[in-house]
Amino acid sequence: TNGEIRGSRRIPFLLLTQQTESWIGRGRFVHIRRSPSTRAQATPTSRQVFSANDLMKQPLLGIVATVLIITISLALISLFSFETFSGWLSFGLMCLIPAQIAVAVLWQGKHPAWAANNRQPLRGILLIVVTALIGAVVVPVLHRTVGGGLGPSPMLVQFTVVSVVVMFWCAIMWGGWPFNAVLKNPVAAGLVTIVFSYAINALLFRVLFSYEFMSGAPVYVASLDPHGLFPAWNVLVFYVTSLSIMFLFLHFDLWPLTTSPGLMRQPTLGLVWTAVVLALGAILYLVGTRILQMDVVQFLVRVPIPFIFGTIVVLNMLQNSLFGSLTQPAKGLANAISAAVVGTGLAMLYTRLAGVVTGTLGSGLPSYESELWLASALLSVTFPFLIYHAEFLGFWPLKSD
Repeated sequence: TNGEIRGSRRIPFLLLTQQTESWIGRGRFVHIRRSPSTRAQATPTSRQVFSANDLMKQPLLGIVATVLIITISLALISLFSFETFSGWLSFGLMCLIPAQIAVAVLWQGKHPAWAANNRQPLRGILLIVVTALIGAVVVPVLHRTVGGGLGPSPMLVQFTVVSVVVMFWCAIMWGGWPFNAVLKNPVAAGLVTIVFSYAINALLFRVLFSYEFMSGAPVYVASLDPHGLFPAWNVLVFYVTSLSIMFLFLHFDLWPLTTSPGLMRQPTLGLVWTAVVLALGAILYLVGTRILQMDVVQFLVRVPIPFIFGTIVVLNMLQNSLFGSLTQPAKGLANAISAAVVGTGLAMLYTRLAGVVTGTLGSGLPSYESELWLASALLSVTFPFLIYHAEFLGFWPLKSD
């Protein structure tokens, strides 16, 4: 229970391959499995990675799967007008992501048992149903409370966006602590973590977000404006920028934090990691929006969002397979650069396809149509679909159970 596991360790969603201690669970460490084809390297899932029944291996598997999911995502987007896609569709799909994080990160795809104890594709389908059931509760609650029972206003959509950031914070940086430390039932701990993340998000939203700069615009609803301390776009962009720094640490397997074993337990890890991420996120945000004087929304879709999306492709879809022979910090640097290149390239591809998929969109003020389309297409649609395919379905049918 309190011993140290040496070797590789895996966080669902993202792969860590350095000697680190897990902060997930009630003071216990995550069980480790190794790939038979590598030495001291974590397998991407709890299943065997390179089995004789696999149709293809990494990185080809991840490349084909990514292309497949991108195609499906763009086809889905093409069915809707810009207003519907950036409004109701994006809002609904984003309401699934906190539950998706709970299933993949906190429950590690092992709970609830009635869904997890099945073979693919039934296992993945049932786990997807779990997130849909949770989302079916979240959608009307947020619509009635934050959204005032109206359409998908900027307040409702942005609240939903940052709720995903906060859930990532609770699940990965804090490992579900303290709820998984006091609740014996992992499903109950995960559900409480989801509720807690929304509560924290609501508090921060009330304190920080202001939409007074939109006063007079047709989309502005005074009764929904929390009248917080800062312009809403600035706060949202800072949130997402800080999240990209958290993802950066995952490329490095939490190095250099792992050089101090005393940091690798909760709540110490959560406190230190949060402080470092917020500090570096603030620096990156200020460099981009103040020193380089980039528009905050264009900075959002050019820097943090492509990096986050590229990270999911490199660490999750390709299962950390690109630089297996390297050690940290060289491996982290190579992975991070690859994520930036892949994410930026895919963002540029999406931008070029936007006109074909949805139609002509304006860029920049006042409506940021092109920027909203790109952010929604990458993180509201394609991102959760990538995770569903890789983590929930285990790359089925490209990869056998």
